Amino acid sequence: MKYYIIAGEASGDLHGANLIKAINQEDPTAEIRFWGGDQMAAQGGTLVKHYKELAFMGFWEVFINLKTILNNIAFCKRDILDFQPDVLVYIDYPGFNMRIAAWAKKQGIPNHYYISPQIWAWKENRIKKIKRDLDALYVILPFEAPYFKEKHNYDVTFVGHPLIQVIKEERQKEDTLPLQLKETNKPIIALLPGSRKQEINKMMPVFLSVIDRFPDYHFVIAGAPGIEAEWYQKFTIHPSVSLLHNQTHSLLKNAFAAIVTSGTATLETALFGVPQMVCYKSSGLSYAIAKRIVKLEYISLVNLILDKEVVKELIQNDCTTEKIAATLALLGEEKIRQQIELDYNSLTQSLGEKKASQTVAQQIVSSIK
Repeated sequence: MKYYIIAGEASGDLHGANLIKAINQEDPTAEIRFWGGDQMAAQGGTLVKHYKELAFMGFWEVFINLKTILNNIAFCKRDILDFQPDVLVYIDYPGFNMRIAAWAKKQGIPNHYYISPQIWAWKENRIKKIKRDLDALYVILPFEAPYFKEKHNYDVTFVGHPLIQVIKEERQKEDTLPLQLKETNKPIIALLPGSRKQEINKMMPVFLSVIDRFPDYHFVIAGAPGIEAEWYQKFTIHPSVSLLHNQTHSLLKNAFAAIVTSGTATLETALFGVPQMVCYKSSGLSYAIAKRIVKLEYISLVNLILDKEVVKELIQNDCTTEKIAATLALLGEEKIRQQIELDYNSLTQSLGEKKASQTVAQQIVSSIK
């Protein structure tokens, strides 16, 4: 069978890689063509476009790159027609993927969506397109299945969160932290500024503004796999700052605390048991628009899932040197760390023990066979 998979971000690349591995186990003759990244490519198949060519974030940023986005959509449609897949599999990335799904439905190609568009946060009217265009929707957050059923009378499949299995396997691997970082003999503060150059350039200066206040810590940047290590050199001039490229899980296994942008990284950090704060800034225009249309009390997945502030969120004007420094000091207090550990345990239990990638692969393969 022929599978066409579209992932447009670093987190999608990780989940896509595990999905490809699982599909190959279910269907050893599978032909797979995909948009994604290096981790998906390592599992076999044909990489069409790398996600680093697709990553535009924020309303203003999307607007000024609209021509490129539209060209990518047109190219994607042509490539799908040339490949003639038996099924299309979308991984998150809804702005792009829902457009392709609407078109593919008219072509008679089955549409399976893995990691749902977050319509519970914004653009709830997407439910009409979801019902119209998708043949199956696989959700990974525990509150999503009841949300779709109770509010929209739409049946989805809860498969558990794919990070549960990924991190369980990572914890069993040998520690690969470089010797020079171990020899600093200082607690490590992990800096996870995102996977796109645009957001990293926005976040790193404020992250680094606190380092002189904490001489007893060593700060380590988690270098994103889609960005060359050399690009980060401008952020590692200070002797208390290092880069660990494409080894985020190894870094988190050894971190004392973390400063993280929003997104999947907040959940990864929690599942490794690392106390964290969530910091995020965008352009003034993008933030103003988002504030008007996003109906969420929290932005981090940890807080959203548990429906309370487990990790401190410093957003936009609150994302300052003073507030980051004050929060980092609190993360060193034993009482605070113990409470975070209890909350993280509740988080892990709520996500369940399902093997998400295997479950999704089985559903997709059986549906087209």
